Amino acid sequence: MFFYSCENDPDIVNKGNERKANIEEAYKIESLLSQNGRLKARLIAPYMLRYSLDTSYLEFPRTLHVNFYDSTGKIESQLDALYGKYLESRSKVYLRDSVVVFNVKGDTLWAPDLWWDQNTRKFYTDKLVRIRRTGQFVIGSKGMEAEQDLSDIIVYQLERPSYITVPDSMQVD
Repeated sequence: MFFYSCENDPDIVNKGNERKANIEEAYKIESLLSQNGRLKARLIAPYMLRYSLDTSYLEFPRTLHVNFYDSTGKIESQLDALYGKYLESRSKVYLRDSVVVFNVKGDTLWAPDLWWDQNTRKFYTDKLVRIRRTGQFVIGSKGMEAEQDLSDIIVYQLERPSYITVPDSMQVD
């Protein structure tokens, strides 16, 4: 009587059972976000990847630009970044690499990375940011939260000097 047995390597067995992401790619993206029939945002990107797993997300690895609109349909602020990732189930966007947000008043926010919450219409980060408000700069602020139109900005940790007032005669647009 002969007995045969074999031993399976658990890593090899598990590797065969792994679920792989379904990846779709698209070029020359223009996407509109509306709520209750009103245009809220317009995204433009040269390239997009859509990953479908248990939690789906969109990735914009080659820059993106977003126009945000007020209730009357006018642009209230704009955003540019070299990279973005939209987490669909959480309604949040992670932005990184040369993130710039500016509004129609000329207020500007620069950050290495930034989150945008679609539901609250707010930007936030715990990283070092630079903010220019009309007539002044906030330099070396670590962490902040801001309304989407930059009308209200809360800064968490100010580095010195915090504010530099720029006279109107010296401002450069």
